[in-house]
Amino acid sequence: MSVGEEVQNASLPPQQSLGTAAARNLATTTKSAPQMQEITSRWLLKMLPWVQVQGGTYRVNRRLSYSVGDGRVTFVQTGGRVAVIPAELGELPALRDFGDEEVLGELARRCEQREIAAGQVLAASGDAADSVYLLAHGKVEKVGTGPYGDETVLGVHADGAYFGDQALVDGDAVWQYTARAVTACTVLTLSRADVLNLAERADSLRDHLAALLSIPEQRTNKYGEAAIDLSAGHVGEAVVPHTYVDYDASPREYELSVAQTVLKVHSRVADLYNQPMNQTEQQLRLTVEALRERQEHELINNREFGLLNNCDYGQRLQPHDGAPSPDDMDELLSRRRGSKLFLAHPRAIAAFGRECNKRGLVPESVDVGGHHVPAWRGVPIFPCNKIPVTDARTTSIICMRTGEAEQGVIGLQQSGIPDEIEPSLSVRFMGIDEQAIISYLVTAYYSAAILVPDALGVLENVEVSRWR
Repeated sequence: MSVGEEVQNASLPPQQSLGTAAARNLATTTKSAPQMQEITSRWLLKMLPWVQVQGGTYRVNRRLSYSVGDGRVTFVQTGGRVAVIPAELGELPALRDFGDEEVLGELARRCEQREIAAGQVLAASGDAADSVYLLAHGKVEKVGTGPYGDETVLGVHADGAYFGDQALVDGDAVWQYTARAVTACTVLTLSRADVLNLAERADSLRDHLAALLSIPEQRTNKYGEAAIDLSAGHVGEAVVPHTYVDYDASPREYELSVAQTVLKVHSRVADLYNQPMNQTEQQLRLTVEALRERQEHELINNREFGLLNNCDYGQRLQPHDGAPSPDDMDELLSRRRGSKLFLAHPRAIAAFGRECNKRGLVPESVDVGGHHVPAWRGVPIFPCNKIPVTDARTTSIICMRTGEAEQGVIGLQQSGIPDEIEPSLSVRFMGIDEQAIISYLVTAYYSAAILVPDALGVLENVEVSRWR
């Protein structure tokens, strides 16, 4: 002990009672249950109507549809060079179901890469359409003429889109709108002349195009479904048309997906350390929370059934100015009837709030189960951090109609499984090994189905970091 410490201790009065540090040895500590930062509100799981699926498979039957080739095209990039994956050319209506990989590879090699500056016109309305454009990167707007002669934006194309595909089969095709770059773009062009030139040497391509032109035009409604012949407003003894409703011969089937883990607890811990909280119960509670978080992530992002990957391309919109504006939200709502909810990353909700502030608008809020949730046009906007934000600080906003009766989006589950502790979630005892470790198999079964394409819409490439 130093001289300074001796002087300091000498100046302190002698201790007259038991100190708190020693007293804690005889006290009972009040403890919290184990906390977990990963737990979120999981609004998607709460708001989806869950449908019982017997046999683990749900089939979505629809009317026969003739709409084909409405997907997106995928590219590969090597340095500054961009190339289309040959098989992806099958997304073009003229090449749908064409399976000659050698010819598709040659068509892919004939695609010419072009770099387009912002504001540059790729194709002008009224000009002959002699090439199809494959948009590898950037945004292109479709510009037309309004009813009073003013310029109007008809839509926006983004990464993976194509336009001008009618040029491959129709030599008299003309552009019905002007295609103008909103941002710097990388596009690949495939000319009709290149396709016809290759068809002269490739019998498979020539026969495919000939068969395509020989197919009689099918009568469809505006959704691409086979038309139902009706007669209305007639008088007298007019002949009433005959009709029937045709079904899709290959309906989509959704199989329940699974998320699993094996929870291990040492028997000594399970036997001795259970006061005031049961160790096994707490381990299981946190494991189930993590499993439910993963379930919501899969419902959003899974390539087979996730909402972002299974939204119909005709229901994917692009913001007109990058940031999510009230106009974009209105456009998203207008694409479907009976929208029940928006789902957005919290940063996207904040970005939408900033756009409202710029216009002097105050979004309303609605009460959902005792929670005040922001809303637009009376439709609640629920936060969901499972929707990804890219490195470019862009994300997506989902809008959906829900329920089987409304032909909306539904969740799929199978309750009543063995050792079930929650609907479609089970905990099975797997035994004790020679090291006295108890194992439990924790399993959740789930999926989601979109009953008709317009039940789900996505506003893509939403900027979340614009502050001016």
